[in-house]
Formats: sequence, structure tokens, C-alpha cells
Amino acid sequence: MPSGTLLLIDDEARLRQLLARVLELEGYSVLQAPDASRGLELLQQHANEVLVVVSDVKLPDAHGVDLIPRLKAKAPDMEIVLLTAFGTIPDGVRAMKQGAFDYLTKGDFEQQLVVVVERAAEKARLRRRVAELERRMSQRYSFESMIGAAPALRRAQDLARQVAPTDSTVLLEGPTGAGKELFAQAIHEASERKHKSFVAVNCSAFPKDLLESELFGYKKGAFTGALADKKGLLEEAHGGTLFLDEIGELELNVQAKFLRVLETRQFTKLGDTKPTSVNVRIVAATNRNLKQEATAGHFRPDLYYRLSVFTINVPSLQERAADVPALAEYFLQYFAAQLRKRLPGLEPECVDLLSRYEWPGNVRELKNVLERAAILAPADQPLAAGYLPDEFQVLPAPFSPDADPTDQSLRAVEARHIRQVLHQCQGNKTEAARRLAIGLTTLYRKVQEYGL
Repeated sequence: MPSGTLLLIDDEARLRQLLARVLELEGYSVLQAPDASRGLELLQQHANEVLVVVSDVKLPDAHGVDLIPRLKAKAPDMEIVLLTAFGTIPDGVRAMKQGAFDYLTKGDFEQQLVVVVERAAEKARLRRRVAELERRMSQRYSFESMIGAAPALRRAQDLARQVAPTDSTVLLEGPTGAGKELFAQAIHEASERKHKSFVAVNCSAFPKDLLESELFGYKKGAFTGALADKKGLLEEAHGGTLFLDEIGELELNVQAKFLRVLETRQFTKLGDTKPTSVNVRIVAATNRNLKQEATAGHFRPDLYYRLSVFTINVPSLQERAADVPALAEYFLQYFAAQLRKRLPGLEPECVDLLSRYEWPGNVRELKNVLERAAILAPADQPLAAGYLPDEFQVLPAPFSPDADPTDQSLRAVEARHIRQVLHQCQGNKTEAARRLAIGLTTLYRKVQEYGL
């Protein structure tokens, strides 16, 4: 059964009460107003609840068509259905142009009203759901949503905030897994283009012979199998932002074509003879040193200089090690919620191990580690260090100023060697122990051989 709140504005009390009763029987909650002034007051008070306003055209203090903009100003997401005893084509056209959902003539509207109101209410519900999703996405991909307060992260955020409102091309440099795409999305959400598309493409994910057609599109018959025209990702991002991850993987011939896009905002599709114009902002990312790649001839220098108008270094997790505990807690609670499991924080030993780990895979690796731990850990208990992967179990003890420095050094070498063997054995402890035992036997023979 339909549900939601409606506002009914009509100066004929008996008719208004009859319509209200009909709509209430359909499951709606109906607010009533005898004139435009009272209707506007009620809408002001219930703007977040009212889905549809049903209003008579002839009101004591206003004309229904002229009332539309005033109603929309108070509740942009709701719909308006107008009722009139003497419908005219000009009024109907004007009402629709002003933003009315429908215009019904009294006398035959009784059978249509319930159906029209439900269609209008569904449209209003859909619009509000979209607005809520957009709001959540904006919050999720904002600079404020980034977890951490390390100076390196703050410097990158400050630069990104400054460039976001512009249309300048941005190059994000940083190691894999550091969060470059999150920065790109935050830049998009903080720009004037946030209501348009954010299109992300990983340049290393496509076969090299397909990437050009994916970026630029093609015309029917451009090659065998091109049975219809295809829009490229550049066109899909028109008016918005195109994020090119791992741009260092672009082939040199595609780099030349992309350089023209940056310079002229135009490109030619495969099999086409006419250029296509696009209005798109480019944000690129790489884990390589593109300046060195350009010097070595692996990347076009002219494209590099066009891309590096504004460069931001996204720090590795090792550079922001102080943020590890907060990130770990966030990911633990995120995956606990997905698993419908209560995990009240992390034990101190677990936090200590996570903080001392080097994180070669950066934030992405931390996320994966916490997902695995959340699956293994028992509910209603803080996460213990034993649920972390094997490489955490052999981390060297933290440095102690009272300990023998020689012992500290030997422990570090020993732990590093054990981690390497575990990695080579893909976490198989039995095989790692076998190899370590063979290594110790060999070491003992060498000691005997040299008389040590």
C-alpha cells in the first residue's frame, strides 16, 4: 500500500475533506490547507515529509500555476498535481513548464487522481533516494572522511583542497595502495563538476590494443567486430572528471593522441573523420617516477609536462605510520559490521605489531589484513595479535635501550630472514621450518669448516 505525506490545498472544504479521505484510504497521511498562505506554512513545517502537493488552481489568495515556484522553493524534491474545474490548454502548458507533475480537470479527475498521485509520489521518493545517495557518496569521498592526521597526509590534503575548485589537470604520485583514487574522488567531489560523472580507468587493466578504443570509442565498421558506434570513456566523463590510474602504462601512440585531448579538448574516434569535443577534467595517477620515465624515453616528455601542471605526492603508509591504529580500528569496525559481528577494538599487542610493520602494500594491504582478521576473530572480544598473518608473528621485538645492542641486531636479522623464508613458502609454516632447518645445518657445517 502507498505511504507518505501529501498536502492538499483547496478552498472548497467538503471537496477537500472528501479527497483527503480517499487518499487516506490509500495509505497516505494528508495535510489540509484552505488557501495558498496556509499551504505554504504547512509545507515550510513539513518540507522533508511531503511527497506531493495536490492543489486547486483557483484559490482565494493565489493562482495555482503561479504558486508552483513558491512551493518548489520550499521543497524542491516534492511533486505538484494541479486540479481545476475549468481546464484550459494554455494553463496546462504553463503549469507543466513551471514544473507541475500533472494537470487534471475536475469532473473526470476522480478516477485518475489516485493513480497520478502514486506516480508523482514514486518520482519524489526516487529523487530523494538519489539525493541521499549523492550526499552519502559526497561524504564518503570527501577530504574530511580521510582518516589520519599525519603531517605528510595533511600536506597532500591541503594541496588537493586548493586545486579541487579549479579545472587544472592533476597528477597524483605515490606507491600502489596508498589511496590515490580516494584523493581523485575527493578532488572531484570538491569541484564544480561533482554533479557530473567520475569515470575511473586503470590503464594497466586493459590489453594495450583495447585501451585506445575504450578511451576514445569507435565508429561502426572501424575494425572487424565493430558492429555499432561506441562511446569512449572520455565521452562518458563529459562535464565531469576522468581519472586515469597507472597512466605510465599508456602506449606511446596513445600518449600522443591523449596529448591532443589535453591541448584542444578534442579527439578523433577510431574509424571517424570528424573530431569529437569533450569538456572533461583529467586527474592522473602513477606509482612510477614519470619525470625519470620521460628522460629515459619511456614516456612522452610533452605529455608529462601537460599532466604535471599540479603534482601531489600521496604518502605511503610508512610515511604516516602514526595513522595506522586509527585506520586499523576503522577497517576492523567496517568489516565487523559487514560480518554482523561485534569486535570491541584491538588488543595493545595487536596495535603494536600493526604499528611496527613496514606495510609494503600500504593502506590496501592494511585493509586486507584487517578483513582477514575480522573473519577469523571470535565475536565480543578485542582483536588479538594471534589473528594477524604469519609475517606479523615474527616481527623483531621493539628496541630497548637497556638491551644488548648486538642481541638486538641479531634478532632483527633473524626475524627478517624468517619473514623472507615464510614469504617464499607462501605462508606454509611446515615448509618454512624445513628450509630453516636445512639452512641451520648448512650454517653449522660452515662453522665447523672454518673452525669458528
